Amino acid sequence: MNNCYCGRPTSYASCCKKIHDDITTAATAEDLMRSRYSAFVLAKGDYLQKSHHSTTRPSSKEKKSIIQWATSVNWMKLEVLHTSKGTPQDTEGTVAFKAFYYDHEGMQMIHEHSMFTKEQGHWVYLGVV
Repeated sequence: MNNCYCGRPTSYASCCKKIHDDITTAATAEDLMRSRYSAFVLAKGDYLQKSHHSTTRPSSKEKKSIIQWATSVNWMKLEVLHTSKGTPQDTEGTVAFKAFYYDHEGMQMIHEHSMFTKEQGHWVYLGVV
């Protein structure tokens, strides 16, 4: 069995695909963050838009740019560094992570400390801390 794109030791179908199909199944902020990483790997622009808070959601034009960039790189791995709050009982939380990818210049890394909140009862990405 292969790991999910997000790095968890389970298949994509048993992990992030469930959240991609129904965002309300992301129990924690970390689950949502991992599903967003997998969505970048798979260039799922609609999901990346949907998983953004309504006040920070990319426009349709921005979504096209995100998809174009996501497909132009080779995603390598995700490392979750730490989380704060973001449990099923919380309404907000943060996740610090590193996402590694190759582009035309070589190995690159995104190091981000992200904020998540619940909107309409489910987790969404708000922005960078």
